[in-house]
Amino acid sequence: MALALYRRYRPRTFAEVIGQDHVTEPLIQALKSGRLNHAYLFSGPRGCGKTSSARILARSLNCAKGPTPEPCGECESCKALAPDGPGSIDVIEIDAASHGGVDDARELRERAFFAPAISRYKIYIIDEAHMVSSAGFNALLKLVEEPPDYVKFIFATTEPEKVLGTIRSRTHHYPFRLIPPSALRPYLELLCKLEEVAVEPLVLPLVVRAGGGSARDSLSVLDQLIAGSGPDGVTYARAVALLGVTDNALIDEMIDALAAGDGAAAFGAIDRVAEAGHDSRRYANDLLERLRDLIILRQVPDAAAKGLLDVPEEQLARMQAQAAQLGPATLSRCADIVANGLVEMRGATSPRLLLELIAARMLLPAADESGAALRQRLERLETGFVPGTAARPAADTPVRPQAEAGHAQRDTGPAQDAASTAPPATGREAARAAAASAAAHDRPGSARAAARPAAPEDSGQAQHPGTTQPDGDPAHPIADPWAAANPARTPEPARAVEQTRVPEPARAAPARTPEPAAASVPPAGAGDAVAVRRSWDEIVRLVGRSSKKAAAFAREAVVRDIDGNTLVLLFKHKIHANGVENDPAPLMEAVHQVLGGSWQLRCEVGGDPRAASSRAASSAPASAPPRNTPQKATAPARTPAPAGDDWPTPARVGGAAPAAAPPQATGRRAPVVDDGPPLEEPPYDPEYDGPPPRTIEGFDPGDEPTDEIVDAAVARQTTEQAAVESLRRSFNLEKLD
Repeated sequence: MALALYRRYRPRTFAEVIGQDHVTEPLIQALKSGRLNHAYLFSGPRGCGKTSSARILARSLNCAKGPTPEPCGECESCKALAPDGPGSIDVIEIDAASHGGVDDARELRERAFFAPAISRYKIYIIDEAHMVSSAGFNALLKLVEEPPDYVKFIFATTEPEKVLGTIRSRTHHYPFRLIPPSALRPYLELLCKLEEVAVEPLVLPLVVRAGGGSARDSLSVLDQLIAGSGPDGVTYARAVALLGVTDNALIDEMIDALAAGDGAAAFGAIDRVAEAGHDSRRYANDLLERLRDLIILRQVPDAAAKGLLDVPEEQLARMQAQAAQLGPATLSRCADIVANGLVEMRGATSPRLLLELIAARMLLPAADESGAALRQRLERLETGFVPGTAARPAADTPVRPQAEAGHAQRDTGPAQDAASTAPPATGREAARAAAASAAAHDRPGSARAAARPAAPEDSGQAQHPGTTQPDGDPAHPIADPWAAANPARTPEPARAVEQTRVPEPARAAPARTPEPAAASVPPAGAGDAVAVRRSWDEIVRLVGRSSKKAAAFAREAVVRDIDGNTLVLLFKHKIHANGVENDPAPLMEAVHQVLGGSWQLRCEVGGDPRAASSRAASSAPASAPPRNTPQKATAPARTPAPAGDDWPTPARVGGAAPAAAPPQATGRRAPVVDDGPPLEEPPYDPEYDGPPPRTIEGFDPGDEPTDEIVDAAVARQTTEQAAVESLRRSFNLEKLD
């Protein structure tokens, strides 16, 4: 009767032990120098050589020519302790799993004091030492601490932490490790030659993977395959069927489906996995291992040469092609999805359903809002990926799609392309670039509108291209920065002067096509403050994350101007300006995050808010018409606040609400004329405490009613009348009879 492979090829000397050089070399040196201890502890995973090394050590100690690291194999002790020998009476092996009680320990202690019969040492090999009870360890403690000179102990265990600490501290501990594939695969090839069995190249990687780094488990798997082999030896198909692993063809089919975004091929592969009788969880685990190999190949192209991968040459070439088709973001996200799906499959009643859901998640990154899905979608855009087609090799550097670049060039013109290719700037240049980008997005179809010929107007006046800017254009500064920062405040209407104009006969003029670049780039200095105003809400929100107090002060500020790298803020009250100046760090950090660059801060109090845009207005292009020149506008003209009242007046409790703006005329608007320089603000009085508190006749100070006083006529309104009045005040609507 033939012995099993792991028994037939058990190592006889330390030189034959594979993958444990960190243990065998120190033991060999200890045997050569004669510095031997009375107790040893061998720990490590199962099947990695702990018990075999213990027998080799016992054989080396009791050899007639020893102690020696190379037993002679000719003396009676060496023959008795050989792998196929009968054993020695002086070498006692005890299985602590069944003999770990206190009575067994007492019996061992009594027998240990008898001298060896025929050998030099009496050696006790206690396997599964962690199974010894606490009482048993306590019974052995005195013997292990001070044994007779002829007694040696060798403890072998997979869980050294369970060995009693007082026992473990009296031993020499040698930790064994799992055998790496680079050492195990050549050993298996050697055994196949010794057994004279033909094995296909793809079989040995399956055996190594099934063994999990254990030499005994790997030899058991190989022994099973050799026993079931036919005249052709061990074939790959037979190995896949016996070991229950997934065929590489099914793994390749799923990887190719992911690379092409082909859902039909992916679900077809899952259907064939079920038809072949493979375990869905095992298939998912094998798929995860393949994704792991592809990630390594993506990062380390010569991973096989460096020993990071153990695959045949033909399979390595196929995996390299797959790694070139799938980008790193796709591989990483798919690996995460499969790993999480394996956790969900534990105890699942329908593992195939979960496997199909895993495939759906991998194929649909748009349905996932995570950052990994976003990176995968960006990666697809960079490579021009189209689902359902063969994927192109994913580039390591982003490549801008031609269609996207052409569309951006048509919509934004040469100026936008120049801005996109310019290096990042700081200060005024960063704000100007942000304003130019925002202006290009705020004017849909600006280039297309400029390319169309000018159409005659109903009034007979030809529209001059380039002289009319839509509402919110950076080329026209905002008249009231406080109104831009707080849209809820309604400034009072400005006075307008009607001018009599004699219409000139319309003359046919050749159609001109203005250049779109002139309309998409704001004038120098005009867009800086505008860009910051547009981003001010985002800046205040970022300030609020670090300091609520600083955010409250920043919310009261208006961006007046940008002077180089200095951000000029305008405040109505000095207390708000002092609050920002005392703690500018949160605001400056938020400005740096939103606008980039390095900024400085200057706070100003009071003054005419309209002066915040005077610098931008002075730098307007010469082609723009003067303010008092009537022109036809395509958007409603912005109504500036009157010069006599710089700050909007909020409604007081119990008082009258601010006057609503009168209804706007539906016809052609009158041109806006300048009323002259604004009135100067009165000097600041630090002792001024504000207006005196209001008093109500019939009530003592402090006893006034807190509820708002409502007009009796308003209180008698019905619901319909109140709704009509609200529509009239809010939208300048009139009720039709």
